[in-house]
Amino acid sequence: MSTCSVYYDSPVGRLRLFASGRGITAIRFADSRPVRQEAGEEETPLLREAVRQLAEYFEGKRRRFELSLDLPGTDFQKRVWQALLAVPYGETRSYGQIAVAAGSPKGARATGMACNRNAVSIIVPCHRIVGAGGQLVGYAGGMERKRWLLAMERKCKDASVNL
Repeated sequence: MSTCSVYYDSPVGRLRLFASGRGITAIRFADSRPVRQEAGEEETPLLREAVRQLAEYFEGKRRRFELSLDLPGTDFQKRVWQALLAVPYGETRSYGQIAVAAGSPKGARATGMACNRNAVSIIVPCHRIVGAGGQLVGYAGGMERKRWLLAMERKCKDASVNL
């Protein structure tokens, strides 16, 4: 099955989105780690929709993504990614809390590795995961982007509460 990709210039930098015929397979910060998948740049309806939803997210209008995902991984990784999707917009959880939610209470380190393997950053919100004491740790896109995403979500969440 072929993979297609498009670029999207977001407030946190240029993103490259990848999709298969089954769903979004990856979102990479174009200036960070190398992209392992080779794909031609081709806009598909799914990629157009993903860009639209990301734009809404960055405008503070979208809190959950409604996109098909095509994410290969272990059963544990998939449970972690599902737990990440359950973390509310504008909030954070610790790796330990995600490990418990994924059914592996002693698996905080393994949860960290599953977060590191999350191929669809922002959509599966690994930026909302923090260390046990609430400290910001690890993010494939860099700590400045993690801080920015969390601050943007908190600001938008607070603004909607005060309406």
